[in-house]
Amino acid sequence: MKLKELIINKVARFAYCTDGALWYEVDGFRFPVPFSETVGACFMPEHKAINLMRWIRKQFEENAAEQKQAAS
Repeated sequence: MKLKELIINKVARFAYCTDGALWYEVDGFRFPVPFSETVGACFMPEHKAINLMRWIRKQFEENAAEQKQAAS
């Protein structure tokens, strides 16, 4: 899956809240939004995925690095 496929014309839905983060999901891909980065913002149950790209990209890159490391 490519990053672009996760954000173009997709909706991110709130999944749960734990360990200091709001977790959202797009097509089975889950990513956290840390509380420390939500100050002054309003997070709803659903957002356009493109608006949450900052956190989607971060998790996407972390997952890719873990997969690369596991393959080594």
